[in-house]
Amino acid sequence: MTFPSLVRTGMRYLCLLGVVAGTSLSAAPVAEAAAKPLPGGLGPCVPGNCPDGDYPPINNGGIKYRDNGINIYVGGDFLVREKASEAEGRVVVLGDFDQDKADGVSGVYNIGEAGVGSRVAPPVGADWLTTGGDVTVGSGERLLAEDGVVRYAKDATGTIVGTKKKDPDAAKPYIPLRDELTEASQCYAHPEGGTRTPTGTATHAGGETLFRGDNTSMLQVFNVDFDLMGGSGGQEGIRFEGIPDGATILVNILGTKRTINTYSGTIDDSSQLNKLRSRLLWNFPDATSVEVKGTGQFQGSVLVGNQASMTTVSVPGMNGRFFTTGSLTHTSSASGGGGQEFHNYPFLGDLPDCATAPTTGEVKVVKTDADSGKPVAGAEFELWQETNGEDGLQTSGDDPDTKVGGVCATEKPGECTQTVPLGTYYWRETKAPDGYVLPKPAVFGPLELTAANASDGVSVQAVNKKKPSVKKGEVSVVKKDQETGRPLSGAVFQLWRETNGTDGLQQKGSDPDTAVGSPCTTADSGACRRTVAVGTYYWVETKAPNGYALPDPAVFGPLELTAGNAAQGVSVEALNRKHHHPGAAGEITVRKKDKKTGRPLSGAVFQLWRESNGKAGLQSSGAGRDTLVDRGCATDGRGRCDFEGLELGSYYLKETAVPDGYVLPSNTVSGPYKVTAGNAGKGVTVTLTNQRGGGKKGK
Repeated sequence: MTFPSLVRTGMRYLCLLGVVAGTSLSAAPVAEAAAKPLPGGLGPCVPGNCPDGDYPPINNGGIKYRDNGINIYVGGDFLVREKASEAEGRVVVLGDFDQDKADGVSGVYNIGEAGVGSRVAPPVGADWLTTGGDVTVGSGERLLAEDGVVRYAKDATGTIVGTKKKDPDAAKPYIPLRDELTEASQCYAHPEGGTRTPTGTATHAGGETLFRGDNTSMLQVFNVDFDLMGGSGGQEGIRFEGIPDGATILVNILGTKRTINTYSGTIDDSSQLNKLRSRLLWNFPDATSVEVKGTGQFQGSVLVGNQASMTTVSVPGMNGRFFTTGSLTHTSSASGGGGQEFHNYPFLGDLPDCATAPTTGEVKVVKTDADSGKPVAGAEFELWQETNGEDGLQTSGDDPDTKVGGVCATEKPGECTQTVPLGTYYWRETKAPDGYVLPKPAVFGPLELTAANASDGVSVQAVNKKKPSVKKGEVSVVKKDQETGRPLSGAVFQLWRETNGTDGLQQKGSDPDTAVGSPCTTADSGACRRTVAVGTYYWVETKAPNGYALPDPAVFGPLELTAGNAAQGVSVEALNRKHHHPGAAGEITVRKKDKKTGRPLSGAVFQLWRESNGKAGLQSSGAGRDTLVDRGCATDGRGRCDFEGLELGSYYLKETAVPDGYVLPSNTVSGPYKVTAGNAGKGVTVTLTNQRGGGKKGK
């Protein structure tokens, strides 16, 4: 079956496809009933930037794809305990999120983006964690959602790395899903109060549970009324046979207390379970207690339908969507290692149709280019419902129509979609995409959403024209040593544009000029470059290379970029002198390596402090602290960081950040290291190591 597009849930719009929010779920009498996805459209990837085909296997490579769909839904509380480390993908919790890990282990818990997983993360700036209650992080621990938003309805305490947003209505759009998932879970297992007719058998023997299908049905149904573990409570295998290609597998695990203890499932995608993962659903309709443990990478999505339930997960990896209407504890086994993770993988199966007539549906706007007709990202829209009885949209006055939800920005498909009750709606464009003109009028509609068209939804196209083209060219600065003319790396520059009509650069005051883009750090070529529209520009040096003095003034320009010289660009040289330190004669070189392999590590950051207060050890705060010589030097591709031009004396290194995938040492300060007349010629070399861990860079 094909799936209509989903809404942008990072803006807290409830996403639905096929089965809609607010409907009741009726039982299907047989396993071959019409097929539908999970309630709320849960399961498939939501753009973002979805993979074209299969999700990547478990890996620690770069992030290429973004999935805005909910990967973990918890109707109660989400508890992080012991040595659990990561929950990849978007997480929605109606209750509290509570992180309180064991003493003496890594205090980091990653949410949204995992160091190891499918590496399909939510979009940057989307809601990575949403709670209807509190977010609590234990003392000395950190919750990392670095490129995302942690949105919470009540309070947030402890260290949270990411954008925090308090919103009393944070979980409101997702509340209806809880009852819908409960009803769907019952329907999948107990249509009309009975037990769904199976298409295959589940045999528990010989150290495994074998699920044998009929090799025909495209919905393979298995009913299990026992625990999936060995007779003495140990691990066992899980195996399927007789499953047609492309079939959906529905495993109804019946009973009020159920345990799965298995070694099945691997990291790569070569095993049978991994290949079945995207169409495999483990359904617990009745259980108040569910435990999933063992040493395997558990494959397939999970649905727990009892709202009074507690599910405890301690397997190394859960690979699939995880939806519970009760509470969830993510933990580690008492005797095993740590690093337990949820991994972001979609569910693409076709399940029994449990829906009744829709009372809600999708209202969509599609942003396109006026010339090419192609979708355009970056437009911002508001959705309004017709409520005042007057024709057309009224957004102000004594009796305006009603705005629904927040602002939605179109992404690559050019779409904004929201699922709403039946009625009449308008989309209002409030910001055009970059390079485009806001249309006049900027209101699109009316869109009439009725019971007859709610399943398909209603849509309108919004066309934008591009702004007249503006000539662009390159503005550059080249940093050099004033005496040798050698290019210098490590200088930091900010580009400014002349915009206030006053000669020279004004960086402050009531009407300053305009900073362009983010700061640029010169590489080995010594150059910083920006491609910009024609105009007048200045480069401002904000940090000199190590061992060099910041020039005074540190403004270079004006550079006049015109239509005539835009093709060649304009450039300026910025010359720096080395620091003059009386008696300066030495240097300290840091070599950062992997503790296990000895491989050089880039991206570790160190401060250099000079012993100056006469007290043993480093004092980095207070009125009598030692002297900060360098605020931060990051190791390069060789794992090196050089501090040059140092006075004779004693120095300390303080490590402030580590490479991705590594953890800070328990003692971040090393030294003292003495720079003397005797070692000034060859310098002092310090080798420091990091070991891998579950977290990301230190903050």
